[in-house]
Amino acid sequence: MAQVATLASDALWQAIRGEAQRATIADPVFGRALAGAILTHNDFAAALADLIGQRLGGAGAERTRFTSFASDAFRGEADLIEAAGRDLQAVSRSDPAAAGLLQPLLHYKGYLALQAWRVSNWLWRHDHRDAALLFQNEASNVLQVSIHPAASIGSAVYLDHATGIVIGAGAVIGDDVTILQNVSIGRSSELPARSPRIGCGVYIGAGASILGDISIGAHAKIGAGTLVTKDVPAGCTAVGNPARLTNCPEPASAA
Repeated sequence: MAQVATLASDALWQAIRGEAQRATIADPVFGRALAGAILTHNDFAAALADLIGQRLGGAGAERTRFTSFASDAFRGEADLIEAAGRDLQAVSRSDPAAAGLLQPLLHYKGYLALQAWRVSNWLWRHDHRDAALLFQNEASNVLQVSIHPAASIGSAVYLDHATGIVIGAGAVIGDDVTILQNVSIGRSSELPARSPRIGCGVYIGAGASILGDISIGAHAKIGAGTLVTKDVPAGCTAVGNPARLTNCPEPASAA
């Protein structure tokens, strides 16, 4: 698996470098920033670790510390870079305003927040709990996205606009999920205190809250401002507060 991840990230990295080189020629002033962020690095992992360090740590020793944590994670688990590449390509596919790969990599805070979570999750799983929570705290402060290190998130995930997103410990989110701003996914006040499970291909609209020990089926849609506290079958749309189901496939409607 690691070899496949390396090959995929190498191809992606060459595409990103190509965009950076063309942008440098088109705008030499912006090109100076690109040189530091992209063109001086040997691979995607190094560039992404440096971007995480810059955004979360600022200048000086803090930047070095965050960059070092990210570099350790990417070296320790090559699949993290494969997932980061899939996330970036998902943004490029899903957002009509994204001109290629370079723009979301450099400027979309939702993308960076998700990669910071990937590092924090790696730290959490390797018993570096304090460092993992530090990543969560700084991502929350700087990027306004708070994802607990103990959550589980697939790849090709798109955090669109990415202000006010909260994902709690124990939440499980599948591949190809899109989450808009001001979404909360976490435990409810009811016992047992368990978190939601979000299936592949789910779309979650702005301001939605998904709470408790529930499942959202694959390719379901959660409307803006919806409060979901019960299961949503695959392919259904949930709207309102409390949520009601609509546009379900026939078997789900019959059930």
